[in-house]
Amino acid sequence: MRTFEDVDAFCAAVGEHLGDSPWLLVDQYRINQFADATGDHQWIHVDPERAANGPFGTTIAHGYLTLSLVPVLLADVFAVENLQAFVNYGANKIRFLRPVPVDSRIQASATLASIEETPMGVRATVNVEVRLDDGGKPACIAETIILLVR
Repeated sequence: MRTFEDVDAFCAAVGEHLGDSPWLLVDQYRINQFADATGDHQWIHVDPERAANGPFGTTIAHGYLTLSLVPVLLADVFAVENLQAFVNYGANKIRFLRPVPVDSRIQASATLASIEETPMGVRATVNVEVRLDDGGKPACIAETIILLVR
């Protein structure tokens, strides 16, 4: 975990790799909870018997489940102290490069790509790769945007 004493210290890290999160298990229970929360009960996500004969040989996590875990994963990568708020602001680019099979472990790797001063605070673009523990290409890449309010 990398901790920055304030927003200015965080801004000074532009271009730096911020770190990698611990591994997180994506099990069927988590996938089912996401399906219930979003109403996306497509069989490739929630029907293990049918999915066993499907294109992936098992159920897979929703792409947006993988993306939604980025804030959870990044919370174990870095923290910024002495600020009023830390807000998810959006994303410029998201790509789901390969599926996350049930019972996979994922990890986020983060790099601080850029910052922009705004009237609300500092808008930071953090490039994130969500990886599987098999060492292959990332499951998801995203240019996430975070607003840091001083």
